[in-house]
Amino acid sequence: MAWLLLAFAIASEVLATSALKLSNGFTHLGWTIVVATGYITSFVLLAQALKLQLEMGTAYAIWSGAGTAAIAIIGTLFMGETLNPLKIGGILLIIGGVVVLNLAGGH
Repeated sequence: MAWLLLAFAIASEVLATSALKLSNGFTHLGWTIVVATGYITSFVLLAQALKLQLEMGTAYAIWSGAGTAAIAIIGTLFMGETLNPLKIGGILLIIGGVVVLNLAGGH
């Protein structure tokens, strides 16, 4: 159950971050509401996942790492941002770091 909560926390954070760009500096009310709701939901779900005994370092690494990778891909696919070999390498390093944390007994 903790892992499912963490997955939903990641999805909520990714939605909120995507809406953050679309809010245009909080000048579009609808997207601003999505941002606030998404971040609040994400933190509540992350807190509940931690309450269910996920290790904090591992849970946060997965939450932030998966969110960072997802946002980089969303930015490339939908928001006209560039993705070059250096960015791809950075994303792979983030994923590798999360894998190492999990292999080190973080679950």
